[in-house]
Amino acid sequence: MPIQIENLSAIIPQVPHSDENFSSPIVGIDLGTTNSLVAIVKDGKPQVLRAKDGSRIVPSVVSFLNSQPVVGLDAKKRKVRDAAHTVFSVKRLLGRGFNDLKAIASTLPFEIAPPTETAEGCEGIVRVMVGGNSYTAIEISALILKELKLTAEAALNCSVTRAVITVPAYFNDAQRQATRTAGRLAGLDVLRIVNEPTAASLAYGLDRKRQGLIAVYDLGGGTFDVSILKLHDGIFEVLATHGDTALGGDDLDGVIVTVAVDEIKKQFGVDALVDVHTHAALLEAAEATKIALSEKSEAVFEVRIGEKVYKRTWTLSEFEELALPVLERTRGPCLRALEDAGLKISELSDVVLVGGPTRLKVVQRFVKSLFGRDPNTSVHPDEVVAEGAAIQADILAGNNRDFLLLDVVPLSLGLETYGGLMSTLIPRNTRIPTVARETFTTFVNNQTGVDIHVLQGEREKVEDNRSLAKFKLKGLMLQPAGMPRIEVTFLIDADGILQVAAKDLKTGTEQAIEVKPSFGLTDSEVENMLMASHENAKADVEYRGLVEARNKAEPVLRVVESKLPDAQRFLPPEEVKIIQAAVEKLKTELSQESAEKILASSAYLNQVTVRLAELLIQETLNNLESDSESSKKVNP
Repeated sequence: MPIQIENLSAIIPQVPHSDENFSSPIVGIDLGTTNSLVAIVKDGKPQVLRAKDGSRIVPSVVSFLNSQPVVGLDAKKRKVRDAAHTVFSVKRLLGRGFNDLKAIASTLPFEIAPPTETAEGCEGIVRVMVGGNSYTAIEISALILKELKLTAEAALNCSVTRAVITVPAYFNDAQRQATRTAGRLAGLDVLRIVNEPTAASLAYGLDRKRQGLIAVYDLGGGTFDVSILKLHDGIFEVLATHGDTALGGDDLDGVIVTVAVDEIKKQFGVDALVDVHTHAALLEAAEATKIALSEKSEAVFEVRIGEKVYKRTWTLSEFEELALPVLERTRGPCLRALEDAGLKISELSDVVLVGGPTRLKVVQRFVKSLFGRDPNTSVHPDEVVAEGAAIQADILAGNNRDFLLLDVVPLSLGLETYGGLMSTLIPRNTRIPTVARETFTTFVNNQTGVDIHVLQGEREKVEDNRSLAKFKLKGLMLQPAGMPRIEVTFLIDADGILQVAAKDLKTGTEQAIEVKPSFGLTDSEVENMLMASHENAKADVEYRGLVEARNKAEPVLRVVESKLPDAQRFLPPEEVKIIQAAVEKLKTELSQESAEKILASSAYLNQVTVRLAELLIQETLNNLESDSESSKKVNP
């Protein structure tokens, strides 16, 4: 579903598109859950640009003072004292529907408003309620991007209208589209969407001129990604990627908040999450405690609850014990990424840590135990993604021809075919940009149109995958089943945006669509697709065999049933009864779940109708000869 934004002009000034935009510098932007950065390549080296307060980091926080937005550090200072007018961690909301966000809504101190239905009856985009007004996650993200744009313009003393923006590798199509739209609203022409781990490896490899196989373990504020890359002679090739777009440093804060809420309930008999200011204070105190424990063995957690004060001392060991189950959720994606890349852990030459939470010793120890080697902590975990985005921007600007970035699509893409099966055209971890074509046909006589149903996922059944788009190719010629030739083309650009075209090769009739998925795609659905494909591999293969057996048997059954009157003309009653019994047997097996029995019954029906087929062919030949003789008599 296309993204719809209304009444934004009062908040975000629009920058007109002009030729001079193409001479402006291209910046790299890391739009993060907790913090955001903007960088540029200068004298061949990437550097993060400083904000007006001298900081390299712009907190991804927006506060509304009299409906006017304040972004960054000033907004972060208002997170507790003016929680009702302040929004943060908005990246977790990008490109997601209301139903998708129910699981995390209780962890946020601001209200997520149910959307109104669109004219098409689809779920609309969700809105965040702030101080009596409502804003979409795209609007909030656009304000952060606008602040980064202003930061770059102040540092470079020129207009900035073009950017490369990074996203988690496992962001789905809706989330990527939402990010691109936010950039456009901020007055930026988004030239490329780059996966965060890929950008990090670009900065890492540029600095060290290394070659080899690298795992990038990227644990950010709200997302986790792992990518396996091959570096060779300036080529950065992504072999596989996996992740969890609902897992990050916020979840480590969450384990502290959970303990505090339980203890406050016992001590004071109140629910600390009811009041938005208290909720915001708990989250801020938890983040401060986590950061303190990255350097100390103890940290004091203190929050005012009305007239009372809740206070406790956290030990490092206590925090790490609660953090390990959260980190354990990254194990599966890491192992599956290695499996998809066809590599063993021992074949890796390096493991690079990215993201602020990777400063924690417990994270570093976990990664070491997982990969069997000390992770590389030499890169700046907060800045390396922005630096990589700047390098990609420099490549697009034509200033750097020494490097080539080859990324992949994270989930398979395909079409629904007869019997409720998904036919994969582009397998997951295919290098992008890419194009794939496949020819299909009809299953019913005299079809005048075919439905094109675009799917995303790893399962055999359509219902187990995610529907991305549907459209109809009309105007087919009236032909018997199996005769039309319909060519379907999938084209994925460098940003991972999909376009689908269907063409009738007989008539040239063509229909195309740019796939813009609805916001109903949950992160858990995306993450569970690969997991479910592993867990249900055997059942999926069996189901495909069953559907294919039915697809082979049903045309045979239809043809024989249509020729039963002829059988009664040509064959003795006992042979007709045998054929009728075989027909009923195949009908019964088609309603069951055994592919072997269906194929056996179909083969038997073929066998008992051989004589009938021979007689029908002979009758056809006789008729042709008769027609030919008649023609000769009429036209001597």
